[in-house]
Amino acid sequence: MYEGLGALRQNARVTSEHRDDYQELVDEISELLGAPATLENRDFELIAFGAYDSEGDLDPSVLDPVRTRSILTRRSTAAVRAWFEGFGITRATGPVRIPRTPEAGVHRGRICLPVRHRGVVLGYVWLLDYDPGPSERQLGAAMGVTARIGALLADEAQHGADLTRELRAVLTAERDWQREMAVAELRTALGNRADGPHTVVCVAPWPATDPDDAPSVRTVPGATALCTLPWGATALSLALLLRLRSTDVLAPATTAASRLLERVGSRGPGGRSGPPAAAGIAAPRAGLAELGAAWTEASASARAALAEPRLGPVAQWASIGPFRLLTALPPGAAHDPAVGPLLSPAHTELARTAEVYLDRAGQAGRTAAELGVHRQTLYYRLSRIEQLTGLDLDDGEDRLLLHMALKAARL
Repeated sequence: MYEGLGALRQNARVTSEHRDDYQELVDEISELLGAPATLENRDFELIAFGAYDSEGDLDPSVLDPVRTRSILTRRSTAAVRAWFEGFGITRATGPVRIPRTPEAGVHRGRICLPVRHRGVVLGYVWLLDYDPGPSERQLGAAMGVTARIGALLADEAQHGADLTRELRAVLTAERDWQREMAVAELRTALGNRADGPHTVVCVAPWPATDPDDAPSVRTVPGATALCTLPWGATALSLALLLRLRSTDVLAPATTAASRLLERVGSRGPGGRSGPPAAAGIAAPRAGLAELGAAWTEASASARAALAEPRLGPVAQWASIGPFRLLTALPPGAAHDPAVGPLLSPAHTELARTAEVYLDRAGQAGRTAAELGVHRQTLYYRLSRIEQLTGLDLDDGEDRLLLHMALKAARL
C-alpha cells in the first residue's frame, strides 16, 4: 500500500552521529540525478532516503516490494542481497545498472552507485532507473558525492569499532589489577573519547541465549561500547557504555535505555514473550577509572526497577533511594528469621499491608485508604503482623527491620 513519500522518509531515520550528514549527501545525489535515492550500508541496512519530486507526487508504482520493504523495515532480505550482489556491485567502482525483474519483486530497474573508501566497498546508493535516465556526467558527479559518503562511513566504522571484548573484560574482572589492565586496554582503543563524560546503562533481562546476541553499537545513539553479561543463573543482561555531553545531563542515557527496552518488547512474534525488562543508569563520571563501580550502580538500578515498578522502567541510581543499600547486600543477607513467616505465600495480603503501612510512615488513615479497607480491618491486620513476626510496630528499629526485609524480598 502506498504510504506517501513523507511517511517513508520518516521511517527511514537512522541512529547515527552522522545522520544529518548522510541525509544531506543523499538529498544532494537525488537533486543531481533528478530521482529519489536511498543509501544502504554494505549489509543492505537503510541509512538514509533522499526525497525528490520534480512534478508532484511520485508514481506509486515506483514502490515495488523490494524497495518498500527496504525503506519500511530498514533492511533487505538475504535473498534480495544475494540477488543484487550477483550483478557485481561488491567489486564495481562505477555505476551498475540492474534490469527490472518482476518475479524477484523488482518492478523497476535500478542504478547502483557503490560507496567505497580506499578501495573498500562500505555501502550502496540506489536509485530507480528511468527513461532516458541520468547522463554519464550526472552519474560522475553523483559518484563524487559517494566518495564523501564513503569517508563518513569509514570514520564511523573506526569510531564505532566493536569493543565488546574490551568492555566485557572490564566489567567481569575479579581482581583490581585485572580491571586496571582491562580499563587501560579499553582506554587505548577509545583514544581521546575515553576521557569524556560517560555513564553505564544496564538492560535486564536481555532476551537472548547467546552471549554474543547484542545489537550493533552503531544502532544506539551515543554508544561507545556494549556487551552482554550474565544475569542470574540463566539469563543475560545488556551493558552499555554511553558517552554524554555533560555529567549534568542524563537525557541521552534515558533515551538509549528506552529504545533498548522497546527492542526487548518487540523481540519475537507478537511482541514480548519473556519476562518484563527494566533498565538502570549509573551516576555519570568523567573517564573510565570507575567503570566497575558504574556497572554496579547500573545493574542495581535495573534490579530496583524490576522489584519496584514505580521506579521504572528506566531507573537512575540517584532515584532508587533505599535500594542503593539493599542491592549492595550479599544474597540472603536480608532474609531475617523474624520476617520469614510473613513472607510465606499464605500471608501475601498481610505482607502487602505491612509494606504499605510502612511506606506511608505508619499513618493509618492513608494506609487504609490505599488498601481500600476499614481502619478496624487495618488494625486487625497490623496485630496479626506483630503476632507472626514478634516485632513491635511502635518500635522504630523493629519497623526499620521489617521495612528493609520487605523491600529486600522484592529483589
